[in-house]
Amino acid sequence: MIYTMTLNPALDYNMTVNEFQKKRVNRSVKEELIPGGKGLMVSRMLKNLGVDSTAFGLVAGFSGKELTQMVHDLGIHTNFVTLSEGMTRINVKLWGGIEGEINAPGPTCDEKSLQALIKKLEVLDSDDTLVLAGSIPKGLPNDLYAKIFEQLKDRHCNIVVDATGELLKSVFRYRPFFVKPNHHELSELYGVELTTREEVWPYAKRLREEGVKNALISMAGEGAVLAAEDGSVWFGEAPSGTVKNSVGAGDSMVAGFLAGYLSTHSYEVAFRTGIACGSGSAFSEALATGDEVKTVAERVRIWRVE
Repeated sequence: MIYTMTLNPALDYNMTVNEFQKKRVNRSVKEELIPGGKGLMVSRMLKNLGVDSTAFGLVAGFSGKELTQMVHDLGIHTNFVTLSEGMTRINVKLWGGIEGEINAPGPTCDEKSLQALIKKLEVLDSDDTLVLAGSIPKGLPNDLYAKIFEQLKDRHCNIVVDATGELLKSVFRYRPFFVKPNHHELSELYGVELTTREEVWPYAKRLREEGVKNALISMAGEGAVLAAEDGSVWFGEAPSGTVKNSVGAGDSMVAGFLAGYLSTHSYEVAFRTGIACGSGSAFSEALATGDEVKTVAERVRIWRVE
């Protein structure tokens, strides 16, 4: 079973205007309210691929109740902890000549609620995979993901991390199954500027040297790089297409890589499926459907460089 963890989920309020104008009243032509947060986006993409998952997370207030119901309606299993105060954040995503977003900070998590959530992880065993994705609520330490690894070290499950900064760096010594920073996040991690696959290549290998089993680096229109546990390094080109919505593309890549690997145990298949899912979602107004992923996968070009 795949489990996803979203400590700071959100309701994403997507609004489209014909053309956004500053200092003017703008009227939307389309609105959509969807469950968001990186772990939940991974679960949603997995569902589109026909793969079941269970979503762990923290919710609060009226918006938390709505988010929980919406996730249930999508057919995704949930195992949330409800906070006693605050409300699940509502993020605004705007399209209309520009693409922008305003993300709220989310509620504060108390220690009792955190421990209740961590206790739920006791169901995991060596056949399971846990995805730790996204930011954490106020009041929680920057090494929280590392503490979760420590809690689960005797269960021998695969753990995936899609995070930034100290949240990501602190888990390297626990040998995560794979991490997926984008090239900007990788640049920040090592204090360099990385813009091409050739520049990313040695730093993806460095992640592996520091403990990561598989380093998957997304690069938007530049494609992706994979430094795999078996010592291979792969480059991938992003297929051509019109980008309609970049929100969720990285999460879709995580879901695609997982689905591809768990079904075949082939890094080549996993890498191709990951790129197809990420690109497919970018070319769609929502997360890509299974059929859309299959169509895009036929146009994905990957090759082994080491």
